[in-house]
Amino acid sequence: QVQLVESGGGLMQAGGSLRLSCAASGRPFSSYHLGWFRQAPGKERVFVAVISRSGVSTNYADSVKGRFTISRDNAKNTVYLQMNSLKHEDTAVYYCEAGDGASMFRSAYTYWGQGTPVTVSS
Repeated sequence: QVQLVESGGGLMQAGGSLRLSCAASGRPFSSYHLGWFRQAPGKERVFVAVISRSGVSTNYADSVKGRFTISRDNAKNTVYLQMNSLKHEDTAVYYCEAGDGASMFRSAYTYWGQGTPVTVSS
């Protein structure tokens, strides 16, 4: 199994930046893809970004392209989400999820953490 712990969320004004981290343990870190998802109040959890096992391939939701960057450090067993130019609509609880496919769909992922909340003031 895989254990995931997100951190780095908080309160930020629109236009600011935050970096989220997700520390993983269990299976070898390089053996699975990592996705970031978010769930806004009253909404379903949706795809944000994904990075492949090797870190070579990444994909982003249209809503965050050009603003967010996903990366991973396999030596540190950690995946990151750098969030720049934050907007009020980015407000959500952010989750990292581990799976065997680099997909935008949650069905591809088996494990996730407790989430870290991000609030962007307007």
